[in-house]
Amino acid sequence: MTAPCPHFGTCGGCSLQDLPPDAYRAKKRQAVIDALARAGVTAEVREPVIVPPRSRRRAVFKIKSLPEGLHIGFHAARSHTVIDMHHCDILTPGLFALVGALRVRLEPLFGVGEAAELHVTETDTGFDAAFRWRGGLTPALTAELTRALSGLGIARLTMGRDTVFETAIPTVTLGGVKVALPPNPFLQSTTEGEAALQALVAGIVGKAKQVADLFAGVGTFALPLARKAKIHAVEQDAPALNALAAAARTAQGLKPVTTEIRDLFRQPLSAPELKIFDALVMDPPRAGAEAQSRVLAAAKNGPGTIAYVSCDAASFARDAAILVAGGWRLGPVTPIDQFLWSSHIELVVGFGR
Repeated sequence: MTAPCPHFGTCGGCSLQDLPPDAYRAKKRQAVIDALARAGVTAEVREPVIVPPRSRRRAVFKIKSLPEGLHIGFHAARSHTVIDMHHCDILTPGLFALVGALRVRLEPLFGVGEAAELHVTETDTGFDAAFRWRGGLTPALTAELTRALSGLGIARLTMGRDTVFETAIPTVTLGGVKVALPPNPFLQSTTEGEAALQALVAGIVGKAKQVADLFAGVGTFALPLARKAKIHAVEQDAPALNALAAAARTAQGLKPVTTEIRDLFRQPLSAPELKIFDALVMDPPRAGAEAQSRVLAAAKNGPGTIAYVSCDAASFARDAAILVAGGWRLGPVTPIDQFLWSSHIELVVGFGR
């Protein structure tokens, strides 16, 4: 076990960093077992896939100007105090280095007592950054921020719906396909975790020829799967779905990809709509996919396979109980640990009829 971060015990981000590796892995796995048990679900829970340190490519930095200077980092445990980050074992080296540069460049722009948030994602072409600060963007603030933050590798900086500056379009590669990202996009937290999830989902989907990808985002699963299957991607975030569609149109070697803007919480795919698909991928937000799970539990026909990716063990366990009660068989559950040394755990699992 390596020595904990110097901020351990005060920063709220890494509460489990003092655990020995075996105890840590066991705790992450047990969290999934316990969530399933509370929902009355029994399943094989495999050893977790744990990403390496210094691999997280996106973060929300808290910023607070104090009399002694500008603090940038994460909140302290159970507090709104901002820990001034001078060491981090979870962020990519590039993202951590950006924190130090931001501290120097932003300090002259902040008045004492002023606070902000900066959402940052490291992409293939630079950082995509989104400020939540002050009432709105003015020409003077645009000029100040552009002067202050140019040359730091920030490809795009936005505030609300306004672009402060853009030196390059932030892009990522998903299944060999380049995707131009909308501002402040959702991506898996690490490229290593993303690759593990994609491989597991592909294994569950297998040789399916018609696949519906629900809560598809910018195409984390749709684009790799489109190498072998026709994909129908459904997502309520229009900019994300438009990015997916644009990437699919220009990519070589993909099967047809169709898209649909739809709120799956209010309007899940119906049983008749599901009939044409061999397999279904679901990657819902933390609330889970209860409405869609109830439709799948009641449907007599439709996909024979579900690949379910979850970022919340409790909501997944609820949905799993619904599906199992409807006659679905629950396969082995693989925890994916993308949030090192925190209590958070993700997972992927296959269901079959």
